This record gives sequence, C-alpha cells and structure tokens, in this order.
Amino acid sequence: MSDERELLITRLGAQGDGVAETAGAPVFVPFALAGERVIADVDGARGRLLRILQPSPDRIEPACCHFGTCGGCVVQHMSSNVYRAWKRDLVVSAFAARGLDVTVGDLVQPGGKRRRAVLSAERSDNGVAIGFHEAQSHALVAITECPVLDPKIVAAIPALKTLIAPLISKLGARLTVTATKSGLDVLLDGIERKLTPDVRSRLASEASALQLARLAIGNDVVVETLPPFLTFATADVVLSPGCFVQAVAEAENEMVRRILAAVGKVKSVADLFCGIGAFTFPLAARAKVLAFDGNQPAIAALNAAAKKATGLKPITARVRDLFREPLSPLELNEHDAIVFDPPRAGAEAQAQRLARSKVKTVVAASCNPATLARDARHLVDGGYKIESVTPIDQFVYSAHVEVVAVFRR
Repeated sequence: MSDERELLITRLGAQGDGVAETAGAPVFVPFALAGERVIADVDGARGRLLRILQPSPDRIEPACCHFGTCGGCVVQHMSSNVYRAWKRDLVVSAFAARGLDVTVGDLVQPGGKRRRAVLSAERSDNGVAIGFHEAQSHALVAITECPVLDPKIVAAIPALKTLIAPLISKLGARLTVTATKSGLDVLLDGIERKLTPDVRSRLASEASALQLARLAIGNDVVVETLPPFLTFATADVVLSPGCFVQAVAEAENEMVRRILAAVGKVKSVADLFCGIGAFTFPLAARAKVLAFDGNQPAIAALNAAAKKATGLKPITARVRDLFREPLSPLELNEHDAIVFDPPRAGAEAQAQRLARSKVKTVVAASCNPATLARDARHLVDGGYKIESVTPIDQFVYSAHVEVVAVFRR
C-alpha cells in the first residue's frame, strides 16, 4: 500500500537511487540526489518521486528527453563530480565488501557512443514502436533520441520500424543492432511468423535499400549485402548475428591499452573468455596467444580472422566452457600472463585455479565489480597482490561500470 511522505535523501544507492533512512528501513527513490528533501509515494522499500522540495546544488538538466521514463539511463541528473565519485565508489564498495583494501583509480571516461543496442519492438493500437522498457516495467518507451547510442543506430530506427512492422505482433520482439565497419547488422528475435518467399524478398529488398550490412531473423540470414565486421589490431573479424561485442569502441581501446601495458613483453599469453578476439589480436601483436571461449560461433569468427591477419604472432583459439572446465594450474603455468574477461557472473572456478598457479601476471577485465571482487579475493588468498584497479565508464549514465584489475606474484 502506497504512502505519500516527505523524505530526506542522505546518500546514493548502488543503482543510482536516492536513499532515505527511515525508522523502519531504507527507502530507495529513483532520480533523487543526496541532500534533497522530496515528496515520494512510498510502497515498501521503493519511493516514486513526486516533487522536490529542496533540490541539491548537484542536480543538472538531463541530456535526454526520455530520461525519467526510459529505463536505459538512471543518473543523467547529477553533476559530473558527483557522477564520477559515485561510479568509482561502486568499485571501492565491491572490493571493501570482500575485505580488500585497495586504492581504486579515478574513473576513466574515454567518451564514445554505444555501437550495439538491444531494443524492444512492440505493436499496439498506435502501430509499432521501438525503444527501451521503463525501469522495473514491461511498458515500452519509444525513443526518438538517445545520447549514449551511436547516432547511426538512432537515425535508423524509423526505417527499421517500417521494415519489421509486418512481422511484429502484440507479443513483441527483440532487435539487436550493431554498428559495424560495413554498416548496421540487425538481428530480429522472437518472431513466430514463417517467412514466405514474397515476405523474404520484400525484406531483402528493403534491407538492401537501407544499406544494412545484414538482416537476420533468428538463425535465418535474410540478406547480407556486406559481411559485418569489426577490426582488432590487423584482424577484420566478421560477426555472427547478434554476437557480443564491447559496447563502446573507445572504452575497448582503453581496456586494451591497459591490458597491454600490464602484460608487458612476454612470450605467451592465455586469453580466457576471449569472445571474438577484442583482446586476443592486440595481444598477438607481441606474444603467442592461446584463446578460449565457450561460444562456438565466436571462436569460429576469431579463427577465420586469424588466418587472414598479418603481422601477428601465432594464435590458437579453442571452444571450451571455462565455467565447467576451467584451465588447470598446470595448463595456466605454460603462459607468462593470463587475461580474463568473463560475463557478469564472473570467473570464480577459473580464479580458484589461477590462485594455485605460478603465473606472474594476471589481468582481469569485468563489467561487474561485485563478481570481480569475489574473484580477486581468491587470487589474493592465493598469494597475488593487487597492483591496480581502474574503473572505466563504458556504460555512461547507467549503474554499470567496467573495471580492469592487475594482479602480480
């Protein structure tokens, strides 16, 4: 049952919500800032911001007209100083929770726009809409602008809406759009309708007219006008439909720079959870690389690109589920350095084995400070020392932060 109340916001939570300490329990109020007095409609531990009685001097105008309804961004309303401190503290708090007293570097802000977007498409009585869902809601916000996405993706939304409209039901669908070197790569998932020859022909013709590099519906490639590819070092990697890529090229470059600096001059490196090779190929410019990932299409794309790349040391890439079958200490000891960049779940099983290895240098990249700190605890308990922890703002205005951590024996 909701209750309209006056609250004093005392701090920011991990998701960017303002937090009010009350007699019963903390109340989390999205879009409120520390030091503000607000009127909120409180329901349990959540409060819906109704009015700001006393605004913070750190409150600024949001960068987007959709802020406050679209669930994609949570902190466009705070000043840059508060924003940087809050993001850095996400990492500090995660490591402190694991008993790790480390000096976390300042937030690195490489800039750039997201080259990959996972959008929702839905049909209503008003037609088809494409956008992001509201926070903690199934309601769709049809976006007309987005300050964090590659402008080419935003500009294509009206045409994409027209292209896919005949296929979208009220059940909706998911649209993954990646800006590649050869054009937009579009994957539509969740379509139950079978494609007749006429529909396929129309889609292929319209996709070509829009100069899409590729249009795929589920596992079915409808048309590919040019192979959609990204370049890492000297390798052009052709993407499989909807495959994972680092969201922002500039952030990826910053991560690569720090990883290479930490690895230094070595003869052999293992790249774990390598994906399509964003780190593999830059590492191969200086050392032999053995790369592993559980995703078969990613490894196939990496191997195909490695055969054509020039000026690199040998690369061997293999499919291996590192969650179920992590590299053993004996396997790890064959390398001078280990790089790992797991999904949000982290790499606990692999970290436990790394802790028992003799590898001198380990570099971890992560989009989840909490699981990185957990894995770091295993490494430290195994004798590693944390040399550096650097937060990188790949996911601007969100509650997510990328981290690169360096460990030495």
